[in-house]
Amino acid sequence: MKKVRKHFCFYGNVQGVGFRSRARWMASGLGLTGWVKNEWDGSVEMEVQGDPAAIAKLLEQLKRMSYAWIDRMSCMDMDVIEESGFHVR
Repeated sequence: MKKVRKHFCFYGNVQGVGFRSRARWMASGLGLTGWVKNEWDGSVEMEVQGDPAAIAKLLEQLKRMSYAWIDRMSCMDMDVIEESGFHVR
């Protein structure tokens, strides 16, 4: 399996609605590693690593959350690193 690592910033109603805990739960279930954290400006930052199809599925699930919504997001490719688990920071 080819691994990739992506850095995302999510903007919209993404803080105070369980976005980070839901992202951790979904990413772990998909076998992904990385982290997610709130930013001072109301956005959420996330780095996720693993199978590209699993990352796409995670994004699809995050976009369908009924109690949070993503107005826009940015994405940047990163180098794969050694890590285990997916954590909320």
